Amino acid sequence: MKVIICIGSSCHIKGARSVVEQLQELVSQNHLDDKVELCGSFCMGKCQQGVCITVDNEFYSVSPENVKDFFNEHIAACTAEVI
Repeated sequence: MKVIICIGSSCHIKGARSVVEQLQELVSQNHLDDKVELCGSFCMGKCQQGVCITVDNEFYSVSPENVKDFFNEHIAACTAEVI
């Protein structure tokens, strides 16, 4: 699973660094390092929303406050289906 997080200036201001750090920790804690590839990207063109993330080309808007919910719903749940 490929997860791309925008680290452009608008998303940086909205907390991209915190989102990246939390996702790294959640992936590690859940032993998904071999199933989830975290990547950074510059502007995804949806700057008016929260921190932009794509999971296997599906777009999401995330904030530092809802990263854990996002992870559980869109990453952990999907990798469990693959197992």
